[in-house]
Formats: sequence, C-alpha cells, structure tokens
Amino acid sequence: MAIEDVLRAGNYHLIDVREPLELEMDGHIEEAKNIPLGELEDRKQEITNLNGTKIFFCRSGNRSGKATEYFKSEGMTDVYNGGGYVDLKEVLDNL
Repeated sequence: MAIEDVLRAGNYHLIDVREPLELEMDGHIEEAKNIPLGELEDRKQEITNLNGTKIFFCRSGNRSGKATEYFKSEGMTDVYNGGGYVDLKEVLDNL
C-alpha cells in the first residue's frame, strides 16, 4: 500500500526517528512523536501501545526503514516506512 493510501485511511501515528537536533535544524511535523532510532528498543512499549498504524520517518528513509524492519521482526504488521521528512511533509500537505 502506498503511503498516501495509508495516510488517507487515517488512524495513524507519525514517529520521527531523527535526533532532536535534526528537528531543530530541519523542521518537524507538528503531530509527530519524536523517538530517536537509538531509543526505539527502550521505548518499544510506548510504540506498541499506540492504536492504529505507525508510520516511521527520518531524514532520508534509511533510519525509518530500520525502525520499520525492527518492529516487523517483533511481529507488528501495522508499521510503515514513511521515508524522508521533506517528502512525507509534502505528501501530507497535498492530501
């Protein structure tokens, strides 16, 4: 399913896996929760407790891909790689 379709379906959570400094420098998506990639394992319960689809994103899509694969390996199916921040923001702005 394309990320646009996932976003149109609603009931999702945006999880930004960039470091806080990157958000300050590059900008952020208001409704996104910031959980840096290095903190995902420690904050796993916080993410698994979220109802709905989890969409991870970062600067380029690499770290969000790792986050997506990690949660898929943990048995979650409602996780998506939203790619890079700039691209995801553009998709959200155009929905």
